Amino acid sequence: MLITFKSDADGDVIMFGQVGQMMLETIGKDPAEPRGIITVAQLPDAIASLRAAIEQDKADNPDEDESEEAEEARRESGKLPPDPVIRLAQRAAPLLAMLQYSEQAGVYVIWES
Repeated sequence: MLITFKSDADGDVIMFGQVGQMMLETIGKDPAEPRGIITVAQLPDAIASLRAAIEQDKADNPDEDESEEAEEARRESGKLPPDPVIRLAQRAAPLLAMLQYSEQAGVYVIWES
């Protein structure tokens, strides 16, 4: 399943179901709804909620924000994990940008799955 977020202020943001549902839940929307709207009035709270979740994720996983030097040392020693971990900040970035552009333009955001 895919969830598509749409706004007149930005290009579409398409997320796989589980990630999209997590984003909807984070901004206070029912992830079980097949479609919905984030009104212009709801945008500031949605943006604040996403930012707070990103900051909380960073606080909960401080060791994953390591420097390039530390990552290089791990790579050289062969201790780099085989698959990189994709954090909430990376997953939320396109939606957060869309919400911010929409707020600036004064337009709503819709989603559908």
